[in-house]
Amino acid sequence: MCGIAVIVSGIKIILSSLDPNFVSPVPLLEQQTLFSVDDIKGVLRRRGPDNLGCKKVLLRSGVSALPGGEQDIVAFVEDEDANDGENSHLGGGGGKEFIEELQFIGATLQLRGISPIIQPLVDMSGNILVYNGEIFGGIQMSSDSNDTEILMQHLGLCGSHVSSPHNKAHTSGERGTSVPELLSRIRGPWALIYWQSSSKILWFGRDAFGRRSLLVHWPTKEDPRFLLSSVSPLASVNESSEFADGGQIAKADFWEELPCGVYSLSIGALETDEDLIGEVLKHDWTDPKLKELITWERTSIQPKPEDLCVSRQKGYCRKEKSPLTPSTLIEPKLASTDCLLTSLPHRVMIALQESIMRRTALNTIYQATSVDYTNKYNTPVAVLFSGGLDSMILAALLDKCMDAKYGIDLLNVSFDGPFAPDRVSARAGLKELQKIAPSRRWKLVEIDADLLKLTSETKHVMSLINPASTYMDLNIGTALWLAAGGEGCLQDETGNDDTCDHVKYKSAARILLVGAGADEQCAGYGRHRTKYRNGSWLGLNDEMKLDMQRIWKRNLGRDDRCIADNGKEARFPFLDEDVIRILLDIPLWEIADLDQPIGIGDKKILREVAHLLGIFEASSLPKRAIQFGSRIARESNRKNFGSNRAANQASAGSVTIHGSNS
Repeated sequence: MCGIAVIVSGIKIILSSLDPNFVSPVPLLEQQTLFSVDDIKGVLRRRGPDNLGCKKVLLRSGVSALPGGEQDIVAFVEDEDANDGENSHLGGGGGKEFIEELQFIGATLQLRGISPIIQPLVDMSGNILVYNGEIFGGIQMSSDSNDTEILMQHLGLCGSHVSSPHNKAHTSGERGTSVPELLSRIRGPWALIYWQSSSKILWFGRDAFGRRSLLVHWPTKEDPRFLLSSVSPLASVNESSEFADGGQIAKADFWEELPCGVYSLSIGALETDEDLIGEVLKHDWTDPKLKELITWERTSIQPKPEDLCVSRQKGYCRKEKSPLTPSTLIEPKLASTDCLLTSLPHRVMIALQESIMRRTALNTIYQATSVDYTNKYNTPVAVLFSGGLDSMILAALLDKCMDAKYGIDLLNVSFDGPFAPDRVSARAGLKELQKIAPSRRWKLVEIDADLLKLTSETKHVMSLINPASTYMDLNIGTALWLAAGGEGCLQDETGNDDTCDHVKYKSAARILLVGAGADEQCAGYGRHRTKYRNGSWLGLNDEMKLDMQRIWKRNLGRDDRCIADNGKEARFPFLDEDVIRILLDIPLWEIADLDQPIGIGDKKILREVAHLLGIFEASSLPKRAIQFGSRIARESNRKNFGSNRAANQASAGSVTIHGSNS
């Protein structure tokens, strides 16, 4: 996980293709802003603790030319320290003083490769890249390569095919590959900012499912800079420890979640305007398979009566024959002739296993100086763990992928000690995992929190969830942030009950597997059952499609920011491109059967996967969101509204957080 940002100063932004009503403010040399470059560096450094780097591209600096005169752009790159002060500029008489520059910031949490890298990367042509992501396919990489370095090499071969009135199209580049074409090929989560020096184009964007955060600030009178950042500085959120119903966090609208896609900012000058102009365009994805996944179209939605009958009979037979042996899971191709092993649940299980393998074991994990994974007591990968269906599947499959020498940390957060539902199910889940994988060193990290004592932490999480602004977002964000921190207690290995000794422990894992995407794709939410009752199979499919197409805005950006703030990287095996494809190819009635009771018909396909893995108790657990399972929602309601009942009455809509200057 990395933190990336760019600050574009002194350029008039044109958004006519995205927002015809947008009017860019006139750039000013002296302008008071909500926060400084150092504020951005501070929050990015928490995401990327290994190193921090800055580069500036100075486009023009000095005195503007007379109207009608030539205004060539001569860009050059310099280290930030080479030019002291954010508003330093060259002076001179006879015109308007100005400075037009791009400032890149990159903080790195290095997880791949064998040699350290420092972002931003700059190549021999003056191109600059800050990248937050992983390449799991689409671009050839060796097991000991670093994603950012490989991507920089490929981007350097790209031409630009962007045309605007002030910046003519460039068609240079080997084989004519464009930046959007290259980025469309990447399999895996990413967000990036890339300066293409030859064409004076700033490329930026995030993957098609929004698995990595990237926030945007379009210029305003209050702050005319164009800004991109992985996370919001605290200074752009009002500081307050008091909450009340009915308002939003002050200044929350400063940032927006950048919608998924590839964008370009073409910089040039018009003869009739002495200011530099930057026109923003959004580009289409070019990969046909990726475009199919984005549209999220399922072929088989509405079953015939006989389809349901056959499906339920097959499900019963699969339960009778499960579980599969560990050797079958590791070598699925050898067992493909068995009808059971080519069943739909088995296909999903293998796709998930391969997804986890790509995210954990296929590449060299960079050995940071602060973490020694050769020490048998350390663990490179942890699971955000409730003991529920999704996290149990991830843990069981991770055991099949990870070298036996490593332990696996199971991170569980509770706001009600041993009584929170997620703590109860986590302890039960640990026992079940120990049965199916007795040789693995499982560590259940019990992270206990008291919401009333988290005053400063709550302010901090408010900045992380920004621009999200509801109590639900704050509760989920707080639970994720504490869980990802990994600081809690382990039960003494000899004890199995609540009275055993506890040992303080902090997880050193830098990779955290998260179950996001399972409920959206497998009908795990209560609203899916409601839609099914009201609109049958078509209504259910439409609701699931809506969930997948807005998951970038409702969930993933927020979750990424809260987890990454601990110097950890969230990885989402259920949102792997191949897993999404497999689930879409399966008839909807095989994914879920909502005529069946809760704990059976919802996420039916995953419950069958759990049976194949030998997970029986957790396979029947109902969906329980982290804010309820950890009981932070109950504690938040009591703190802010006096009771759950009062909170429910106040939140007939979506209650937002209100802050006032303290």
